[in-house]
Amino acid sequence: MTLANEAIFPPNCHALYDAHGYSPAIRSGDLLFVSGQVGSREDGTPEPDFKKQVALAFENLKAILAAAGCGLADIIDVTSFHTDPENQFADIMDVKGAVFDKAPYPNWTAVGVNWLAGFDFEIKVIARIPASNA
Repeated sequence: MTLANEAIFPPNCHALYDAHGYSPAIRSGDLLFVSGQVGSREDGTPEPDFKKQVALAFENLKAILAAAGCGLADIIDVTSFHTDPENQFADIMDVKGAVFDKAPYPNWTAVGVNWLAGFDFEIKVIARIPASNA
């Protein structure tokens, strides 16, 4: 039986979790609440190339989903944060289109912000853990 509020950590997780004192994800019943993921290298530093930073944020997200026994198709809700949405939109859509390449797509809310602790993109999701893994 799964405990309520079980922290999920992927293998080889980046240093930001320890540095800032948070869990990558919390499993509660059959739902997974994933903390905002950024394009962080394992040492916690941002990937300097914006498009690669977005792709790395998705890779970090996929590692957390896999650690909980789910994948991209299990995502229900997405919130993304952008430091310069107007100028970043094309790169984000390219990466997003490669990751979510067919319907049904998760619902998505995009928010423009002025600070992401040195990063320019962050993605936070809620996913349903498949019954076989719940």
